[in-house]
Amino acid sequence: MEKSLARYIWKNTRLQQLWILAVVAASMIPYFLSFDLPKQIVNGPIQGDGFEGPGATQTFMHIAYDIPLIGHVEFFKGVQLDRFQMLMALSLVFLALVVLNGLFKFYINTYKGRLGERMLRRIRFELIDRVLRFPPAHFKRVKSAEIATMIKDEVEPMGGFTGDAFVSPALLGGQAITALAFIIVQNFWLGMIAAAIVGVQAVVIPRMRKRLLDLGRQRQLTARELSGRVGEIVEGIGTIHGNDTSNLERADIAWRLGRIFSIRYDLYQWKFLVKFINNFLAQVTPFLFYAIGGYLALQGRLDIGQLVAVISAYKDLPGPLKELIDWDQMRQDVQVKYQQVYEQFNVEPLIESHIQELATAPVGALTSALVVTNLTLSDDSGARLVDHVSVEIKPNETVAIVGPNGSGAEAFAEALGRMIWPDSGRITIDGRDLLELPESITGRRISYASADTFFFHGTLASNLLYGLKHAPMIDAVYDEKEALEYKWHSIEAVKAGNPTLDLNSDWVDYQAAGANGPDDLLKAIRPVLDAVLISQDILDLALRSNVNTEVHVAVSDHVVALRASLRDEGLDGIVVPFDFDAYNAQATVGENLLFGTMKRPLMTNRRLAAHPYFQQLFRETGLSTDLYAMGLEIAENAVELFHDLPPDHPFFQQLTFMTADDIPTYQALLQKLQSRRFEDATPEERSAIIRLSFAYIEPRHRFGLLTNELMDKIVSARKQFHAHIPADLAELIERYDAERFTPSASLMDNVLFGRIAYQQADASDRIRAIMGELFDALDLYDDVLSIGLEFDVGSGGKRLTMVQRQKLNLARALLKRSDYFVFNRPLSALDQRVQDQITRNIIEDLHKEGERPAIIWVLSNARLAEMFDRILLFDRGGLAEAGNYPELSEKNGMFKELLS
Repeated sequence: MEKSLARYIWKNTRLQQLWILAVVAASMIPYFLSFDLPKQIVNGPIQGDGFEGPGATQTFMHIAYDIPLIGHVEFFKGVQLDRFQMLMALSLVFLALVVLNGLFKFYINTYKGRLGERMLRRIRFELIDRVLRFPPAHFKRVKSAEIATMIKDEVEPMGGFTGDAFVSPALLGGQAITALAFIIVQNFWLGMIAAAIVGVQAVVIPRMRKRLLDLGRQRQLTARELSGRVGEIVEGIGTIHGNDTSNLERADIAWRLGRIFSIRYDLYQWKFLVKFINNFLAQVTPFLFYAIGGYLALQGRLDIGQLVAVISAYKDLPGPLKELIDWDQMRQDVQVKYQQVYEQFNVEPLIESHIQELATAPVGALTSALVVTNLTLSDDSGARLVDHVSVEIKPNETVAIVGPNGSGAEAFAEALGRMIWPDSGRITIDGRDLLELPESITGRRISYASADTFFFHGTLASNLLYGLKHAPMIDAVYDEKEALEYKWHSIEAVKAGNPTLDLNSDWVDYQAAGANGPDDLLKAIRPVLDAVLISQDILDLALRSNVNTEVHVAVSDHVVALRASLRDEGLDGIVVPFDFDAYNAQATVGENLLFGTMKRPLMTNRRLAAHPYFQQLFRETGLSTDLYAMGLEIAENAVELFHDLPPDHPFFQQLTFMTADDIPTYQALLQKLQSRRFEDATPEERSAIIRLSFAYIEPRHRFGLLTNELMDKIVSARKQFHAHIPADLAELIERYDAERFTPSASLMDNVLFGRIAYQQADASDRIRAIMGELFDALDLYDDVLSIGLEFDVGSGGKRLTMVQRQKLNLARALLKRSDYFVFNRPLSALDQRVQDQITRNIIEDLHKEGERPAIIWVLSNARLAEMFDRILLFDRGGLAEAGNYPELSEKNGMFKELLS
């Protein structure tokens, strides 16, 4: 990186800077003329200088110059105008100069803004590019929030300064010098007074502002540290709650905010002191002009026109001068910021740029052995993790690495995956150092997976396929308008030093996954998902998801057939289907009343309850009083049964209508409503009580509150509700229909078209198993799986369990079909039985006929080493034993101890 911001700006924008400087130079001509014109207007047509006699005229716009070697050249003779005509002509010229100066400013400022935005884009891209090239160990010493804050906020002023870096001193300095030169031409002594004040401002103010720069630097550092600290709190919130240290964090944040307040307060005080002195100096000069200039005018040594022109010119002098001083402060400020960015991002050694160059062509297989020679690894403290280890791993070989925690086995695997760099020694393939190989080779032909997982915010599918997105494979298709917009963006990207890679293209390398395109990608993915035992998890996510009927047409079209097939499985005692003429005892009171689903978020329970039609229905059917009485009994039973239980008691999991925190609230509400009728309760109290009845399910809660009469009344109200439902509600509520798909309901609800009986202990597992078989039978399994793959995994994949994240991470590595697979205890969150099963599945799946990549696996269970060709046993950073399973298991050594 360039150490000087000015040099960095000039290096990347010198042609544009030269052009805008030329425009600035041209703008000085009409700027100077606009100063001289008021004097001509006042002295000429207004005071009558040159119009002494009646009918006197003067020449207007006479243009003639004495050119060396040529002589006198007259371009335009001009026109003769009387006094009034000259006044109007000069006034129009003045107006034209005002417009012309405004147009110059408009063009210069617009050009500066575009130049600055391009430079800001360039700087941000280069900084992120450097982040992508940081050595792995550096990320252990920096906070992600601080890096993000620097790229997002701290470089922002640099973009704005880019347009001003050379143009502002030229423009503002040129304007100030032009105004000062004009004053000196009119009167030498007035010019010297203005020059003296300008000199004081130019010397004193910048020196006073050094304190501002120091305070600004402190403010920036403390704000960045606050950002990093807040990021730590968010990432470590579990640790904070688990150790009761939230008040410690509050104290730390309060201290930091106090420090920032102190710095900012000092900054404001000093800033406005400087501003006061600057304004005072600026106002002293007009006083001297009025006093001294007026005296000279009274003495006849200065005419009124000159005095007016001098005062008018000085009015334009403080503005550019003040802005020039502000520019100098900005220059120093952004240079300080740039220096801090330079220090933060000038990391050595960076990954060479050619290692990360784009490669669109297929990468050939690695057919040479992976040779580790005298490898030594250390942690950040300098402690040895691996000490002088040498080993050769052949293509197609399976190698098990075993050893206790801290033995060096994990660090050795990290080095093979390029997660850490050697202190000494080398890892080579075909004589080439692993660190010098392009990432287009190592990132495609070597797969690495460990227990540490990270997923980007997006769908499960986008994260699963992330390892296949190396380069644009299929160009995006644009219409004419989109193509023009993309072309414009590409041109701007080139001007800003950004790549022109199209994010909208299809980046997935289908051939690398064993597919021909997006249509058969799922068939290539499914064996991998089955091998890591995550297919059922994705299927469950699909069943709980809503289905986009425009995308997943096959699923929505076959849902009625699926319902019929499910009924044929003899599930009468397990699933109670929806029937418009009957009450479904396994559904809530609210579900029975609505007999449909709401299109959220357009319609919610609260909005429905407040709707006039819904309230009218309750009054006409008498359900208000019935459900109020039912809600009172629910509240009484719940408070009586659970008020003495601790909040974490498992019984509260059965209360869908009330939480442990609600118990005291309803206890107080019951005491208040004990002797009051329905009419005496407030609307809020009625709503709180009736709400309890909506979530009631008799077979689940068993309070004995649902009589046949009340169920019939609810069914009757349901029919009345749908018979006269207004148009605005009909658009937001989808009624259950046995012959069609309901988009606002989950896939499970659509297939079941009913509710699972709560009396059956294993009903859910049995139904999911049957559904899986039905999806397979109707050739819909891949379609349903694709619905589950659309699940949003959340920030960092946190909407998935740790087990699911590790399975997904392993599946992502397997999809690349690499030549070398390095697995570093990738399934530590799973129980040993499941780990063993997945390990066997992967070994069998990867080593099928015709394919046999090398597998290097750091095992948690030494007994699994039996499946591997060779075993490497690590202990205390060294290679303690090496051999095959029969040799080491019979030998009285460390491996035999691990097996026992």
